[in-house]
Amino acid sequence: MRIALFATCLADTMFPAAAKATVLLLERLGHEVVFPSEQTCCGQMHINTGYQKDAVPLVRRHVRTFEPYEVIVAPSGSCVGSVRHQHAMVAGGDARLAARATAVAARTFELSELLVDVLGVEDVGAYFPHRVTYHPTCHSLRVLRVGDKPLRLLRRVRGLDLVELLAAEQCCGFGGTFSVKNSDTSTAMLADKMRHVLDTGADVCTAGDASCLMHIGGGLSRLRTGVRTVHLAEILASTEAAS
Repeated sequence: MRIALFATCLADTMFPAAAKATVLLLERLGHEVVFPSEQTCCGQMHINTGYQKDAVPLVRRHVRTFEPYEVIVAPSGSCVGSVRHQHAMVAGGDARLAARATAVAARTFELSELLVDVLGVEDVGAYFPHRVTYHPTCHSLRVLRVGDKPLRLLRRVRGLDLVELLAAEQCCGFGGTFSVKNSDTSTAMLADKMRHVLDTGADVCTAGDASCLMHIGGGLSRLRTGVRTVHLAEILASTEAAS
């Protein structure tokens, strides 16, 4: 299968390992991955902060860039959520653009969705000998409703000891600009999330969104806990040969 990678801004600028791991994993499974170089921000940040008109050119560019591809994947529940649930709405004043955005959105998948629902695979041949806990990010859980797909994939990783995260469904407190505009509330929510992560005794906390991992990982690092945050794609791309 030929799959277009929608890398996302955060992966491109700060966490390229997640995007690279997505490519490595899908190629290992026998698929061709292409990277449309014209891609930019999907506009989620603009939409969520009230600048919907400013997001329209970004939506138009995103649609134009990914329209030629039958399958699109992103290592981000947040950005896929925006493509699926915001793009057509923002483009509402342009009926043709809205229809095109809807068509592109229908072919766009978060990584665990692509693997389980489209490619029909749960055992991706991964090896990751660590004690791991999984944080289901808000957009994956509530917007995309990926359910237990990431957990099903993690359970099939050899060497991985998966431990349940208490109150996993609770937000980590990042929420994009929420963490800036409401920093005290965000910090309190992060403290709760970190306490639950540490209570698992895990070496690694994983998730499908680099933004949440950045928030949680920053807090864990400042406390010198020794617990790492690793994107789901990186775990799934790991093999015994590469260890």
